[in-house]
Amino acid sequence: MKENNYPKLHNATWPGIVGKGDGSEPIIPFDTLLEMTAAAEVNGVKFDGIDIGLFDPHVPVDSSDDDLKRLVEKVASYNLEIGSLVAPIWPPSGGSAMGSKEDRARFVEQVRKSCSVGKRLRDLGIRPNGVVRIDSACSPEDWAKDPAGNTKLIAQTFREACDVAADYGEKLAAEGEICWGGMHSWKAMLDTLEATDRPNIGFQADMSHTFLYLLGYNSPEDRILPADFDWKDREALTAGLRKLTAALRPWTIDFHVAQNDGTVHGSGSHDKTGRHCLASDPNGKLDIATDAGFWLRDEKGELTKAFRHICWDGCMFPNAVMTQPKTWNDILAAMIAVRQQHGWQE
Repeated sequence: MKENNYPKLHNATWPGIVGKGDGSEPIIPFDTLLEMTAAAEVNGVKFDGIDIGLFDPHVPVDSSDDDLKRLVEKVASYNLEIGSLVAPIWPPSGGSAMGSKEDRARFVEQVRKSCSVGKRLRDLGIRPNGVVRIDSACSPEDWAKDPAGNTKLIAQTFREACDVAADYGEKLAAEGEICWGGMHSWKAMLDTLEATDRPNIGFQADMSHTFLYLLGYNSPEDRILPADFDWKDREALTAGLRKLTAALRPWTIDFHVAQNDGTVHGSGSHDKTGRHCLASDPNGKLDIATDAGFWLRDEKGELTKAFRHICWDGCMFPNAVMTQPKTWNDILAAMIAVRQQHGWQE
């Protein structure tokens, strides 16, 4: 059987920064992540590209044209492309999307800078696909003090950010992660997206983070699976995934393959968030290749082809795990299995 060549398979670089530094493990250098990504290979198949977080010390959002040209030369030398970008919209450089006028202005400015980077990378020929990822940069606890008012503010900020992004030909993807206010449950996420009401806003589904919408950790009233759910009940899990994806799939414009063990993990601004597991983790609750299909195919089983690359997101793994070639080969094998079941040829 001929191998599918779409969607393209990307690895993420921000797991080298998220949860690192500040007294914990050292940040993994960008060059190291590039080398590990490029070296991974399974039966002759390799990663096609990388998705990048626009943060120091990897790729600063204030990168000059010369900085980006050097980045392009480096990434291209590994036969990789660049896809989606993560905008650094959090304080202190950014601000809460439901905060003060100044907070929200900083948020929008960070989106503008990120979209400028995105456009320049497109113009340099290294970035054929991808979006700019955002979140609300506020907690569910703060959002819950005034749900209606805060959703309205977040949507207003997102609209302004979308209008800025449109000037650069970019789409914004709101991340489905339960640690962000107004995005912490599937219903809250839908409310925020619908209130934003812009053609270039969409949803970033992550098989680990978005999975926790089923369990209602930060919004018990919106949980889809019962509190006494038995993980051995695959039929009920499948029904839950069908309900979740039917609601959010039409909005989905960016997709992360990942595994989850059904628990939460995090620290700081990423408190109560999805615990990413290794692709081979025996405690993983997802059948990665099968369950990716709930996002990649519509309710009739037809491919949506809503995005032309998919990315592996593996935040908060120890450095000793992230610097093992086996880790990336196992992840690549899982990605290939997703593409063979739910991809296409061009």
